[in-house]
Amino acid sequence: MKKVFLALLLLAAGGMLVLFQRPAAASPTRQGDYPSPTPGSDGRIIYIVKGGDTCERLSILYGVSVEYIRTTNLLDENCSLREGQSILLGIAAIPTPTSPAETAISGATPTPTPTPAPGTSGTAQICVLVYNDINGDGLRQSNEPAIAGAALSLTNPEGTFSQTKLTVINPDPTAYQGMCFVDIPPGKYSVSAAAPDGYNPTVELTSSFDVVAGDVDSVNFSAQEKAAAPTETTTKGPSPLLGIIGAALLLGGIGLGIYAWRIMRKG
Repeated sequence: MKKVFLALLLLAAGGMLVLFQRPAAASPTRQGDYPSPTPGSDGRIIYIVKGGDTCERLSILYGVSVEYIRTTNLLDENCSLREGQSILLGIAAIPTPTSPAETAISGATPTPTPTPAPGTSGTAQICVLVYNDINGDGLRQSNEPAIAGAALSLTNPEGTFSQTKLTVINPDPTAYQGMCFVDIPPGKYSVSAAAPDGYNPTVELTSSFDVVAGDVDSVNFSAQEKAAAPTETTTKGPSPLLGIIGAALLLGGIGLGIYAWRIMRKG
């Protein structure tokens, strides 16, 4: 009886050992979710920033350059992102609607056609020059050079296009000294400039116009260098010490006169 009880005890202990040594089921590892953004009804491809996102990561994931992300979304020089921010990754052309019969036959929803790649036909170019209006007449003369450090901005009323640039001086004096926005889709645009420190605008620094495919438009803005503040000169007046000495001499002269008058009376 003792042997049977001992055998059952050993069997139960072995079962418990096997039970506790069973490997635990591996918990699924949560992967980062980066779905492909779908163009909206206006053709814009918007991405919502998640925690840990960087412009470099979005560039690798979606094939958009870091410079495009930074300039299109008006980000700072470090291309800083914040969680929950809406980022424009591109604009897709809205497809031509198909008839219900064609849609039923194909059984698929039409896919938006991407806009032409940079450098292809169908786009325009806008060049902006900011110059030093030396005589302040708002008209550029041959001796009035371009200004570096002026901030330029090009936008459209729909808010689907926005780019910024900073003017620089081309070391080649024969080259165009303005900054050009290239591959601009046709439409209505506004371009504006902000004069750098040390300059006052001599014309309105905003212009609006229609852009036609294939055109090269140019805009000139002018600003005048601020005059140096005049040096404040101080004119020194008479020294107070000289006034005191003069008063003392005058009083001394009066005293001598009185003294001489008294002597003459006594004599």
